[in-house]
Amino acid sequence: MRIRLNGEQVDIPEEVNSVEKLLAHFKLENRIAIVEINEEIIKKEDYKTIKLANGDVIEIVQFVGGG
Repeated sequence: MRIRLNGEQVDIPEEVNSVEKLLAHFKLENRIAIVEINEEIIKKEDYKTIKLANGDVIEIVQFVGGG
């Protein structure tokens, strides 16, 4: 499946078909992040049920602490 992730075209395996699996695929499942699909922010409780589709435009914004 081909998606646009943070502005770049990315090919992901077909089994990576949910937000939860996408975050796990990129090893981001334990990070604080906001996920937006096709300009709609996804609630964390919906990560398992929201399915990805070929051509989706996805933005993942991570929060980084610092000083």
